[in-house]
Amino acid sequence: MGIPARRGGGGVVGVVAVGADTLSDRAAQMREALVKSQSITDNMVSILGSFDHRLSALETAMRPTQLRTHAIRRAHENIDKTLKAAEVILSQFDLSRQAEAKILKGPHEDLESYLQAIDQLRNNIQFFSNNKSFKSSDGVLNHTNNLLAKAISKLEEEFKQLLLSYSKPVEPERLFECLPNSMRPSESPGDSSGKIPSSHSHHDHQHNTSESSVYTTPALIPPRILPLLHDLALQMVQAGNQLQLQKIYRDIRSVVLEESLRKLGVEKLSKDDVQKMQWEVLEAKIGNWIHFMRIAVKLLFAGERKVCDQIFEGFDSLMDQCFAEVTAGSVAVLLSFGDAIAKSKRSPEKLFVLLDMYEIMRELHSEIEALFRGKACTDIRDSALGLTKRLAQTAQETFGDFEEAVEKDATKTAVADGTVHPLTSYVINYVKFLFDYQSTLKQLFQEFESGDDSNSQLAAVTMRIMQALQTNLDGKSKQYRDTSLTHLFLMNNIHYMVRSVRRSEAKDLLGDDWVQRHRRVVQQHANQYKRVAWAKILQCLSVQGLTSSGGGSMASADGGNSSGVSRAIVKDRLKTFNVQFEELHQRQSQWTVPDTELRESLRLAVAEVLLPAYRSFIKRFGPLVENGKNPQKYIRYTPEDLEHMLGEFFEGKTLNEPKR
Repeated sequence: MGIPARRGGGGVVGVVAVGADTLSDRAAQMREALVKSQSITDNMVSILGSFDHRLSALETAMRPTQLRTHAIRRAHENIDKTLKAAEVILSQFDLSRQAEAKILKGPHEDLESYLQAIDQLRNNIQFFSNNKSFKSSDGVLNHTNNLLAKAISKLEEEFKQLLLSYSKPVEPERLFECLPNSMRPSESPGDSSGKIPSSHSHHDHQHNTSESSVYTTPALIPPRILPLLHDLALQMVQAGNQLQLQKIYRDIRSVVLEESLRKLGVEKLSKDDVQKMQWEVLEAKIGNWIHFMRIAVKLLFAGERKVCDQIFEGFDSLMDQCFAEVTAGSVAVLLSFGDAIAKSKRSPEKLFVLLDMYEIMRELHSEIEALFRGKACTDIRDSALGLTKRLAQTAQETFGDFEEAVEKDATKTAVADGTVHPLTSYVINYVKFLFDYQSTLKQLFQEFESGDDSNSQLAAVTMRIMQALQTNLDGKSKQYRDTSLTHLFLMNNIHYMVRSVRRSEAKDLLGDDWVQRHRRVVQQHANQYKRVAWAKILQCLSVQGLTSSGGGSMASADGGNSSGVSRAIVKDRLKTFNVQFEELHQRQSQWTVPDTELRESLRLAVAEVLLPAYRSFIKRFGPLVENGKNPQKYIRYTPEDLEHMLGEFFEGKTLNEPKR
């Protein structure tokens, strides 16, 4: 079993031996190939080595020639560069000479060339600053900088002269032409300046917005000059002369604006000046101030803003700064007058002018904000807003004062004829005026009180004023010794209040209920007058007390010598009637009922009571007197005579007698 295995093992050894022989052969072949290759390589190295030796020798031989050629080429390049540099420098010198010639001529003849020459000088400075290696560059820079400084100085002078030549105060007539037609002054004969509409005449502006917006901004400097001024300003800013530019602009333009306002009629008035003025004079000045404010903001300041914006275009902060400096003086003069009024002693008549002033400040608010934009104008915006608030505050305080003054008015001079008291007509006109200012007043209420409906606030204030007036009138009515005159006085005054309210916008605010209630009060006073004034005289015509026994009514009215009637008593009654009627006629013809309708109805009410009683009395008892002596002594008047005389009552006639 072990033999076959051994056989198998001999086979494997044989195979390995054969393989090893084959490998050995291959290795020998490879060695041979390598030897051959090494030989070839050595030969090649030897050949290359000989080449290297030859090249090295060649290079050594050529080096001097190469160096000379390179040096020549470098020299050529340097000469070329130097020539080019010299050419550039020479051309700069040439341009400098041309620029200098233009600068020496000055800007007046040809401003465009002059400005180009300045640009050229700036380029030269830039060029020589970048070419410091050039020997003379420092000298050239000094010369050019000096020349540039002179050039800018001449530009400054040119800017100043140009601005001066074209800055002239604006004549009032030219400003008036820029206003809407309704706001232009009316020419009056022999008065070239014309008369500005009064402060209240503008009041339609609340309802008339279409025309009031047509304002034409005047060109304060000819438009063709503005681009030149802009170019000059630009150069000065670039040269760092901004402060000098501002000063020139401010000094020239501010004087022109102030002079334009002075020609218009604007005055510098202090609080003391205002305090000393007569009210009529002050009221006219306030009316004018309202127009001056509108003209100043919408025309003069708007025109100045246009000028400023074009000259300093591209430099916003400088633009705003110059505008603020130029207008500050003019704005201060205008606002200081408003401030003086707002801070002056309060009085009821000032309310409407305060409201007018408050109105114009509110109307101009958005324009002031737009014109005086930017940080530089903050103070101006603040002072305008401050004045608006002060006017609102003073107006509201004046309103409060008025209500109190009405209630406490202590005018001792009672109206002798019982007519409408001056206080009543004053207060009612005041209230009517308030309704012209409805929207302004509502705005006022909103400034100080939020939440409440401004309509109901106005109604409450009006109601309080009316109540204050009634309270005061009640007090005044007690000054009359004659009670009938007390009632006539109250009837007249409350009727005047009712009639005025019914005919005005106050009716919608106070309501029908107020009107009806007060009409009843008028009627009550009329009835009381009739009762108090005529009760005594009607007693004379009464049947009571005519019988000798002092009994009641008559047994017969046939005019005969009726039983129990005393002729003496009838005569006495008629005499008393005549005296009393004449006395009433004399006194009450001097009393006044100014309203025609009320006067007629009051006469009629008296006649309706008096005439039937008189007719009846004469008819019944007249025969007793007529049959006796001097009947005309007792029956002095016919009913028609009385009716005619009643027609003379309440006419306010003055009799030739000394007044108490």
